[in-house]
Amino acid sequence: MHRLAGHPNQPATDTARLALRAYKRARAETGTRGQREAPPVGIDALRAMVSACDLNTRIGLRDRLLLVLGLALMGRRSELIALTYDDVRQVPDGLEVTIRTSKTDKDSHGETIAIPRGSHPLTDPVAVWSDWIAVLAEAGETSGRLLRRVDRHGNLGPRLGADTVNVIVRDLAVRAAVPGTEAFTAHSLRAGGATVAYAAGVPVSVIAKHGRWAPASPVVLRYIRAVDRWRDNAMRGVGL
Repeated sequence: MHRLAGHPNQPATDTARLALRAYKRARAETGTRGQREAPPVGIDALRAMVSACDLNTRIGLRDRLLLVLGLALMGRRSELIALTYDDVRQVPDGLEVTIRTSKTDKDSHGETIAIPRGSHPLTDPVAVWSDWIAVLAEAGETSGRLLRRVDRHGNLGPRLGADTVNVIVRDLAVRAAVPGTEAFTAHSLRAGGATVAYAAGVPVSVIAKHGRWAPASPVVLRYIRAVDRWRDNAMRGVGL
C-alpha cells in the first residue's frame, strides 16, 4: 500500500525481518516445524485413490475426474472448481483444457493446457472425462460448471466449493490407506503433478509453464529438490 501511494521503501523492514529470523531460529531449536507442505500424490497413490472411488455412482465418477484432472493439470483448487463444460474438449491426442484465469494470469488472458491420453484405464484422462460427460448428459446438463455437487441420491447440484475439494481428496486418501493422509489437501494433486513430471525427466521450464507457475517459482524448485534428494543421493549405492 505504501508503494501504491508513492512511498517506495517505506517503512523500513530490516528490523522486522531480523526479528522474524530470530523467532524462526528459536522455533527450529525447540523442534517446532515451519510451513507444512501438502505431500504430493504420486501415480501409485493416485491409482489407489481412484480405486477407492465407487465408479458405479455419480459421486465416484466425479471424484475420479477431480483427482485425475487435478494431477494432470497441476491444478489449483480455484482453477478446478471454475472449469465449465465448454472448457474441456477432446482432440485426437487427448484433452485440451482452457484455464480462463489463474493466480499468475493477472490480466485473465487465459491459457489452454494439453493433457495427453493415458495408458491406464483407471486414470486415462480422456476416459475419465468421457465417463463424467456421460453422467452430465444423462442429467440433461450440457453447460455450466463441470465439477458439481452430488447428493446421496445422485442428484446434481451447483459447483463444488473449494473446501469440499480438500475434503474429497483427504477422504479418498484415507480410504485408500495412503501414508500421510492427515496432511493431504487438493494441493497434493498439484504438487504430485509437478513431482511425477520431473521424476519422468520433464524439464523444469515445461513443468512451470504447464502448471502456470512463474518461470523462477521457488515452489517448483522445492518439488524438484524433493525428487533430487533421492535420485542424486550421496549415499546411494555405497553399500550400506
